[in-house]
Amino acid sequence: MEITIRAYTAADTSAAILIWNQVVEAGVAFPQMETLTEQSGAAFFAGQSFTGIAQDGKTGEVVGLYILHPNNVGRCGHICNASYAVKEGLRGQHIGEKLVRHCMAKGKALGFRILQFNAVVKSNASALHLYQKLGFTPLGTIPGGFLMKDGHYEDIVPHYITL
Repeated sequence: MEITIRAYTAADTSAAILIWNQVVEAGVAFPQMETLTEQSGAAFFAGQSFTGIAQDGKTGEVVGLYILHPNNVGRCGHICNASYAVKEGLRGQHIGEKLVRHCMAKGKALGFRILQFNAVVKSNASALHLYQKLGFTPLGTIPGGFLMKDGHYEDIVPHYITL
């Protein structure tokens, strides 16, 4: 699979919503509980500082995405935040790593100085391994910081990296 990452366009809305909603519906990674519709999804993806679309260069299939935006405002506006989603059935093929690396470069190009993840769920071993591999610093553990879909609370581990 030849993965290219490019900027989101309105033509990507349906594919991006499908992938995003897979993660939301699983209820083990994103804080959102509500799924996106065509209308809310178009506004959501267009409203980010950058939405990156991972596409298979051979087939044109959208296989993943990320959103990048400020983590805060004003004196903390130089810190960005991001979320990543890879299409079910294609996870484990290093698409997520390509998304994170692209996001780090894009964040720096947009003038952000730090990329921070507020809520990496402690049971998300793949994400934790990837962030360690890429040089992110874990900031400790917040006990019970994430409500899982099944109703129990899982610890979260915020991370950051200097861009």
